[in-house]
Amino acid sequence: MRHLVSCFIAGLFLVVPPASAEDEGHSITVGINHAPPYRIVGDEVVTGLYVDIFNEIADRIGWEVHYVEAPFRRVLLMMEEGKVDVMLGPLKTEEREKMMAFVAPAFPPERKLFFYYHDENRITEYDDLYGKRIGVLAGASYFEKFDTDEELTKEPIARYENLMQMLEMERVDVVVAPELVGRHTVSQLGIDVSESPYQVPGEHSYIAIARNSPVLSLQDQVTQTFEQIRQDGTYDKLVMGYRDHASK
Repeated sequence: MRHLVSCFIAGLFLVVPPASAEDEGHSITVGINHAPPYRIVGDEVVTGLYVDIFNEIADRIGWEVHYVEAPFRRVLLMMEEGKVDVMLGPLKTEEREKMMAFVAPAFPPERKLFFYYHDENRITEYDDLYGKRIGVLAGASYFEKFDTDEELTKEPIARYENLMQMLEMERVDVVVAPELVGRHTVSQLGIDVSESPYQVPGEHSYIAIARNSPVLSLQDQVTQTFEQIRQDGTYDKLVMGYRDHASK
Protein backbone atom coordinates (compact mmCIF):
# COMPACT_ATOMS: atom_id res chain seq x y z
CA MET A 1 0.00 0.00 0.00
CA ARG A 2 1.12 3.55 -0.66
CA HIS A 3 -0.29 4.95 2.57
CA LEU A 4 2.47 5.00 5.17
CA VAL A 5 2.69 6.27 8.73
CA SER A 6 5.68 8.55 9.14
CA CYS A 7 5.21 9.13 12.86
CA PHE A 8 2.53 9.16 15.53
CA ILE A 9 4.16 11.28 18.23
CA ALA A 10 3.63 15.00 17.78
CA GLY A 11 7.04 15.84 19.19
CA LEU A 12 8.80 13.89 16.45
CA PHE A 13 7.48 15.82 13.48
CA LEU A 14 10.62 17.94 13.23
CA VAL A 15 12.57 14.95 11.92
CA VAL A 16 10.16 14.38 9.05
CA PRO A 17 11.50 16.13 5.93
CA PRO A 18 9.07 18.00 3.70
CA ALA A 19 8.00 15.95 0.73
CA SER A 20 8.63 16.94 -2.85
CA ALA A 21 6.24 16.58 -5.75
CA GLU A 22 9.30 15.80 -7.84
CA ASP A 23 10.27 12.78 -5.73
CA GLU A 24 9.91 9.37 -7.33
CA GLY A 25 6.26 8.33 -7.21
CA HIS A 26 5.24 11.86 -6.10
CA SER A 27 5.65 11.16 -2.40
CA ILE A 28 3.73 13.61 -0.23
CA THR A 29 3.36 14.17 3.49
CA VAL A 30 -0.07 14.71 5.04
CA GLY A 31 -0.48 16.20 8.51
CA ILE A 32 -3.49 14.96 10.49
CA ASN A 33 -4.82 15.08 14.02
CA HIS A 34 -6.53 12.10 15.63
CA ALA A 35 -10.27 12.91 15.42
CA PRO A 36 -12.43 9.79 14.93
CA PRO A 37 -14.32 9.03 12.76
CA TYR A 38 -12.78 11.59 10.38
CA ARG A 39 -9.10 10.85 11.03
CA ILE A 40 -8.25 7.74 13.03
CA VAL A 41 -4.60 7.15 13.93
CA GLY A 42 -3.82 3.62 15.11
CA ASP A 43 -0.60 1.84 15.97
CA GLU A 44 0.12 0.82 12.38
CA VAL A 45 -2.70 2.19 10.25
CA VAL A 46 -4.36 5.50 9.52
CA THR A 47 -8.00 5.50 8.47
CA GLY A 48 -11.24 7.46 8.89
CA LEU A 49 -13.63 9.14 6.47
CA TYR A 50 -11.30 11.99 5.48
CA VAL A 51 -8.33 9.65 5.10
CA ASP A 52 -10.29 7.15 3.02
CA ILE A 53 -11.51 9.88 0.66
CA PHE A 54 -8.00 11.29 0.27
CA ASN A 55 -6.45 7.85 -0.20
CA GLU A 56 -8.88 7.16 -3.04
CA ILE A 57 -7.78 10.38 -4.72
CA ALA A 58 -4.08 9.69 -4.08
CA ASP A 59 -4.34 6.12 -5.43
CA ARG A 60 -5.88 7.32 -8.66
CA ILE A 61 -3.23 10.01 -9.09
CA GLY A 62 -0.43 7.61 -8.16
CA TRP A 63 0.89 9.34 -5.05
CA GLU A 64 2.71 7.69 -2.17
CA VAL A 65 1.26 9.16 1.00
CA HIS A 66 3.03 9.52 4.36
CA TYR A 67 0.89 10.54 7.34
CA VAL A 68 2.21 12.55 10.27
CA GLU A 69 0.04 12.85 13.40
CA ALA A 70 0.01 15.94 15.62
CA PRO A 71 -2.57 18.08 17.45
CA PHE A 72 -4.68 20.25 15.13
CA ARG A 73 -2.98 23.53 16.00
CA ARG A 74 0.46 22.01 15.40
CA VAL A 75 -0.61 20.64 12.01
CA LEU A 76 -1.50 24.22 11.05
CA LEU A 77 1.99 25.31 12.11
CA MET A 78 3.54 22.45 10.14
CA MET A 79 1.69 23.63 7.04
CA GLU A 80 2.95 27.16 7.55
CA GLU A 81 6.54 25.99 8.05
CA GLY A 82 6.54 23.56 5.11
CA LYS A 83 6.87 20.48 7.29
CA VAL A 84 3.87 18.84 5.57
CA ASP A 85 2.33 19.25 2.12
CA VAL A 86 -1.33 18.56 2.74
CA MET A 87 -3.92 18.94 5.49
CA LEU A 88 -7.28 17.15 5.57
CA GLY A 89 -10.39 18.90 6.81
CA PRO A 90 -9.66 22.54 7.64
CA LEU A 91 -12.44 25.05 7.12
CA LYS A 92 -11.62 27.88 4.75
CA THR A 93 -10.83 31.17 6.47
CA GLU A 94 -9.23 34.36 5.20
CA GLU A 95 -6.26 33.93 7.53
CA ARG A 96 -5.62 30.32 6.51
CA GLU A 97 -5.78 31.15 2.81
CA LYS A 98 -2.54 33.06 3.26
CA MET A 99 -0.64 29.82 3.93
CA MET A 100 -2.69 27.11 2.18
CA ALA A 101 -4.71 26.62 -0.98
CA PHE A 102 -8.15 25.09 -0.48
CA VAL A 103 -8.24 22.88 -3.56
CA ALA A 104 -11.27 20.61 -3.08
CA PRO A 105 -14.32 20.80 -0.76
CA ALA A 106 -13.95 17.06 -0.28
CA PHE A 107 -15.53 16.52 3.11
CA PRO A 108 -19.25 16.81 3.90
CA PRO A 109 -20.67 19.54 6.15
CA GLU A 110 -21.06 18.60 9.81
CA ARG A 111 -23.39 20.36 12.23
CA LYS A 112 -21.73 21.90 15.26
CA LEU A 113 -23.18 20.49 18.49
CA PHE A 114 -22.97 21.88 22.02
CA PHE A 115 -22.53 19.19 24.65
CA TYR A 116 -23.32 19.76 28.32
CA TYR A 117 -23.35 17.81 31.58
CA HIS A 118 -25.63 19.83 33.87
CA ASP A 119 -29.03 21.17 32.81
CA GLU A 120 -28.11 24.74 33.66
CA ASN A 121 -25.54 24.62 30.85
CA ARG A 122 -28.04 23.57 28.19
CA ILE A 123 -27.77 25.89 25.18
CA THR A 124 -31.05 26.87 23.51
CA GLU A 125 -29.78 29.93 21.63
CA TYR A 126 -26.46 31.60 20.89
CA ASP A 127 -26.73 34.12 23.72
CA ASP A 128 -26.79 31.25 26.25
CA LEU A 129 -23.08 30.78 25.55
CA TYR A 130 -22.15 34.03 27.30
CA GLY A 131 -20.85 33.41 30.80
CA LYS A 132 -20.13 29.74 30.06
CA ARG A 133 -16.70 28.11 29.99
CA ILE A 134 -16.66 26.66 26.46
CA GLY A 135 -14.29 23.85 25.55
CA VAL A 136 -12.93 24.14 22.00
CA LEU A 137 -10.30 22.30 19.98
CA ALA A 138 -7.15 24.43 19.93
CA GLY A 139 -6.68 26.02 16.52
CA ALA A 140 -10.05 24.90 15.15
CA SER A 141 -12.67 27.04 13.40
CA TYR A 142 -16.37 26.40 14.00
CA PHE A 143 -18.38 29.27 12.50
CA GLU A 144 -17.50 32.91 11.97
CA LYS A 145 -19.68 34.51 14.64
CA PHE A 146 -18.41 32.11 17.28
CA ASP A 147 -14.77 32.22 16.16
CA THR A 148 -14.59 36.01 16.24
CA ASP A 149 -16.66 36.62 19.39
CA GLU A 150 -14.18 37.92 21.97
CA GLU A 151 -16.83 38.10 24.70
CA LEU A 152 -17.06 34.31 24.90
CA THR A 153 -14.92 32.39 27.37
CA LYS A 154 -13.16 29.67 25.39
CA GLU A 155 -10.90 26.98 26.78
CA PRO A 156 -8.71 25.61 23.96
CA ILE A 157 -7.50 22.01 24.38
CA ALA A 158 -5.51 19.80 21.99
CA ARG A 159 -7.91 16.82 21.69
CA TYR A 160 -11.65 16.23 21.84
CA GLU A 161 -11.15 13.30 24.23
CA ASN A 162 -9.64 15.70 26.76
CA LEU A 163 -12.42 18.22 26.20
CA MET A 164 -15.14 15.68 26.96
CA GLN A 165 -13.29 14.50 30.06
CA MET A 166 -13.03 18.11 31.23
CA LEU A 167 -16.77 18.46 30.69
CA GLU A 168 -17.43 15.44 32.89
CA MET A 169 -15.09 16.80 35.56
CA GLU A 170 -16.90 20.18 35.39
CA ARG A 171 -13.78 22.05 34.31
CA VAL A 172 -15.76 23.42 31.36
CA ASP A 173 -19.51 23.99 31.07
CA VAL A 174 -19.99 23.28 27.37
CA VAL A 175 -18.01 21.57 24.61
CA VAL A 176 -18.56 22.47 20.96
CA ALA A 177 -17.71 19.77 18.43
CA PRO A 178 -18.62 18.60 14.93
CA GLU A 179 -21.50 16.13 15.04
CA LEU A 180 -19.80 12.83 14.22
CA VAL A 181 -16.56 13.41 16.10
CA GLY A 182 -18.43 14.69 19.16
CA ARG A 183 -20.82 11.77 19.32
CA HIS A 184 -18.06 9.26 18.59
CA THR A 185 -15.89 10.65 21.38
CA VAL A 186 -18.73 10.58 23.90
CA SER A 187 -19.59 7.00 22.94
CA GLN A 188 -15.99 5.79 23.15
CA LEU A 189 -15.46 7.39 26.56
CA GLY A 190 -18.83 6.22 27.88
CA ILE A 191 -19.59 9.69 29.25
CA ASP A 192 -23.16 10.60 30.19
CA VAL A 193 -23.47 14.02 28.56
CA SER A 194 -26.30 15.60 26.58
CA GLU A 195 -26.64 17.55 23.35
CA SER A 196 -28.11 21.04 23.41
CA PRO A 197 -31.07 21.85 21.14
CA TYR A 198 -29.06 24.76 19.74
CA GLN A 199 -27.03 23.55 16.77
CA VAL A 200 -25.21 25.29 13.93
CA PRO A 201 -25.26 24.03 10.33
CA GLY A 202 -21.88 22.92 9.04
CA GLU A 203 -19.98 23.80 5.90
CA HIS A 204 -17.73 21.78 3.63
CA SER A 205 -14.15 21.30 4.81
CA TYR A 206 -11.28 20.94 2.42
CA ILE A 207 -8.24 19.17 1.14
CA ALA A 208 -5.69 21.95 1.53
CA ILE A 209 -2.16 22.21 0.13
CA ALA A 210 0.54 24.35 1.72
CA ARG A 211 1.42 27.30 -0.49
CA ASN A 212 5.13 26.70 0.12
CA SER A 213 4.89 23.04 -0.96
CA PRO A 214 5.95 21.79 -4.41
CA VAL A 215 2.73 19.75 -4.40
CA LEU A 216 0.85 23.03 -4.96
CA SER A 217 1.72 22.78 -8.66
CA LEU A 218 -0.35 19.57 -8.78
CA GLN A 219 -3.49 21.00 -7.24
CA ASP A 220 -5.46 20.66 -10.48
CA GLN A 221 -4.95 16.89 -10.32
CA VAL A 222 -6.57 16.80 -6.89
CA THR A 223 -9.53 18.88 -8.03
CA GLN A 224 -10.08 16.82 -11.17
CA THR A 225 -9.74 13.48 -9.39
CA PHE A 226 -12.12 14.57 -6.66
CA GLU A 227 -14.70 15.35 -9.34
CA GLN A 228 -14.13 11.88 -10.81
CA ILE A 229 -14.87 10.07 -7.55
CA ARG A 230 -17.99 12.20 -7.08
CA GLN A 231 -19.27 11.43 -10.56
CA ASP A 232 -18.63 7.68 -10.45
CA GLY A 233 -20.34 7.24 -7.06
CA THR A 234 -17.24 6.36 -5.04
CA TYR A 235 -17.52 9.49 -2.90
CA ASP A 236 -21.15 8.89 -1.91
CA LYS A 237 -20.37 5.26 -1.10
CA LEU A 238 -17.57 6.25 1.28
CA VAL A 239 -19.63 8.94 3.00
CA MET A 240 -22.72 6.77 3.42
CA GLY A 241 -20.62 3.99 4.93
CA TYR A 242 -19.58 6.30 7.74
CA ARG A 243 -23.04 7.82 8.12
CA ASP A 244 -24.58 4.36 8.45
CA HIS A 245 -21.99 3.32 11.02
CA ALA A 246 -22.53 6.49 13.07
CA SER A 247 -26.31 6.03 13.15
CA LYS A 248 -26.10 2.54 14.69
